[in-house]
Amino acid sequence: MELKKIKDLKKGDFFTLKDYGDDPAENKVYVRGDFERSEKKYSVHKFTDVFAERFLSGEKLVFVGFIF
Repeated sequence: MELKKIKDLKKGDFFTLKDYGDDPAENKVYVRGDFERSEKKYSVHKFTDVFAERFLSGEKLVFVGFIF
């Protein structure tokens, strides 16, 4: 796994907030959404629940590069 900033990911990319190894559980995986101008943050939601939306700063470090 490698660390990247949210702003460096493309819309639709998968990531986790913690290092769960090479095979994280589905409920631990998030999907990057659009940049929300009113919040000045990026919209993200859980892979298993699109209504579990959060807003994260573009500088937030996340883990990518796992097998899903």
